[in-house]
Amino acid sequence: MFPFIILFIVGFLLILPQQAFAIPAFARQYKVSCNTCHAAFPKLNSYGEQFASDNYRMPNWRDTVVDTGDEMLALPKYVPLSIRAMAYAQAREGKYIDPVSGETEKADTDFQAPYMIKVLSSAPLSDRISFYFYGILAEKGENGTVIIEDAWFSYSSIFDTGIDLMIGQFQISDLMFPRELRLTFQDYMIYRMAGITYDRGVVFSKGFDSVSLDFGLVNGNGIEENLKINSPGYKRPDHMFDNDRKKTAFGRIGFEVAGVSTGLFGLYGKHKTKETTAAGTDSGNKYADKKIFGIDISGNVEEKVYYFFQYLYNDWGKYFDDTPDKTYRWWGIFAGIDYIYSDKVVLSVLYNYADAGDFDGTSTIYEGININTLTVTYSYYFMRNVKGIIEATYDFQSKDNDSDYVGHETKEGYILIGFDTAF
Repeated sequence: MFPFIILFIVGFLLILPQQAFAIPAFARQYKVSCNTCHAAFPKLNSYGEQFASDNYRMPNWRDTVVDTGDEMLALPKYVPLSIRAMAYAQAREGKYIDPVSGETEKADTDFQAPYMIKVLSSAPLSDRISFYFYGILAEKGENGTVIIEDAWFSYSSIFDTGIDLMIGQFQISDLMFPRELRLTFQDYMIYRMAGITYDRGVVFSKGFDSVSLDFGLVNGNGIEENLKINSPGYKRPDHMFDNDRKKTAFGRIGFEVAGVSTGLFGLYGKHKTKETTAAGTDSGNKYADKKIFGIDISGNVEEKVYYFFQYLYNDWGKYFDDTPDKTYRWWGIFAGIDYIYSDKVVLSVLYNYADAGDFDGTSTIYEGININTLTVTYSYYFMRNVKGIIEATYDFQSKDNDSDYVGHETKEGYILIGFDTAF
């Protein structure tokens, strides 16, 4: 616990900016090719990482704004919008199983077109302030609902301290490996299982030569929950974005030695408890401590072979109200390699593994934390911003043979083919 406390004390005083998906609007704005920032879209190269660190702008950013004769106004010459679209055809082993009733539905093949359509935008607004936005118009077959994911302001060197500030909506996991920059369709699963993806809050960042420090505070309840306030009044509609008033603190300290980046991550907060009844889908009436510790390692060889590794240990405290004397811990990893074979061909391998630990045998959906899959992806770039992918995932884990409907009730292997483009 002592190193964890030290991490946050140091992180609170000095703090690296978020890496988000670099978008074609930047290429249009600065009249450069996508490969200026990307090793292979959407994966960033070292220049792209530096571009993000420089508050998403190049030194000549003032040349890209309208000349109004007013130094107090920096309007882009055009509204910086980009589109990302994905479409796939998939054959898979997976099926839907209701965790309580066991009701099952299955489709062996699926045309997932469009799988996702996103609108992206970003612009420098002043010498120190930038804005980034990323919304979804359609996702996984659901149309008619716009979902905002990334949306934040960043301010470089507040009060000339060298400490950068970001406030808005973002992914906590972006401090380690941004999910939007991965080359596989398959996700970094432990980030989603641990609940460290999208949330609302603030991050302070500072970098030193080979060391980077980050500290953040978020609501801790994701981006879907809110709370109505002023309810006794008349015609005073408003909402609190945080429906439980429990803030979550997190931080990361990063080191770079001989081209290898290593980071230590820690998170502490509270989350709403559950009941073991109804397969763990019913909310409890208390709050349990949520602690996460992690280590990440990454690097590349001549910007041709990129490797990465993430370990997360989760301590979710006394998570179930009806077992108040028991704490629940679990852990997981993912590891991968991206090989930039040529301008046209990229090969990727991703391994996901998680052990449900204390959740095993609870007859709840949390037994499903267990995962053991290997993904291999072939990406062919028709253009810098247009790629076709063929991906296969093999599930090494055996199906459950128990009488409940939770855990690994179905295999998770699949074969996928499709397109991914941004313009």
